[in-house]
Amino acid sequence: MQSLSKASSNQPGLPSLALPEAFAMTYIVNEKCIKCKYMDCVEVCPVDCFYEGENMLVIHPDECIDCGVCEPECPVDAIKPDTEPGLETWLEVNAKFASIWPNITEKRDPPEDAKAWEDVDGKFAKHFSEKPGQGD
Repeated sequence: MQSLSKASSNQPGLPSLALPEAFAMTYIVNEKCIKCKYMDCVEVCPVDCFYEGENMLVIHPDECIDCGVCEPECPVDAIKPDTEPGLETWLEVNAKFASIWPNITEKRDPPEDAKAWEDVDGKFAKHFSEKPGQGD
């Protein structure tokens, strides 16, 4: 097991702790967002770490500060902490596309047919688009 490293702190006498990478956490957007893209999460994010694809959003894992404020805002429950089992692939998808899609910081209206896509399973295999969205 890795130990926590002691580093300088902003407060004298108190060490700041650098957590090993194994303890790093972020949030991810999963396939429930595909073709729904409600964007409620975008307007509450304090660090603007959402990126827009043609039919879904992703979170940049290196920019997310793990505050969790976006998670309850998503009406389709598409935002999860990456510590939940089985989300490794989604972490990779979020990281890859956040590096090439445009940043989005302002909420827009969802697609007109978003409601019809809310409970559809298997959206990634059938409907995911690698094309970028418009961003801000």
